[in-house]
Amino acid sequence: MNSTTPINKTSLLFVCLGNICRSPAADAIMHKIVKDAGEEDCFLIDSAGTYGGHAGSLPDPRMRAHGARRGYVFDHHSRRVTADDFDRFDYIFAMDDANFDDLRRLAPTIEGRDKVLRIADFFEHYQMDCVPDPYYGGADGFENVLNLLEDACEAIYKKIKGGEL
Repeated sequence: MNSTTPINKTSLLFVCLGNICRSPAADAIMHKIVKDAGEEDCFLIDSAGTYGGHAGSLPDPRMRAHGARRGYVFDHHSRRVTADDFDRFDYIFAMDDANFDDLRRLAPTIEGRDKVLRIADFFEHYQMDCVPDPYYGGADGFENVLNLLEDACEAIYKKIKGGEL
């Protein structure tokens, strides 16, 4: 926990490349999980990208449409990861190995670098090593990403609540 996070508030940052598909989906899924548990005041949840070319944009319309069918609201505006994020957040989840490597390079301190985790390490029901980018694929890709992120976010929530993370 750091000095900018209120006591008893766990802070989570989800990161992909452009912050328009995977990371805002993880952000929305985790928000829904903590809201459904009545624990919104216990978490700070956000998302960002390692690339800033989509800054200010809403998530991809296809991701918003697929997420809406599952009850998710994707209203986050894309932003690029900043050095302050490594102080502000307790855990930073990378969607794939390229994001993981980029985040570890961007971390201004060893402590910040140690906060970077692979979200795939939290899959309970899938044998995959990343959350693939659905941007250039079809509808199945977006559905697959949502399935993977629901699985990982549920596991992350359980580990935090169980004191394992």
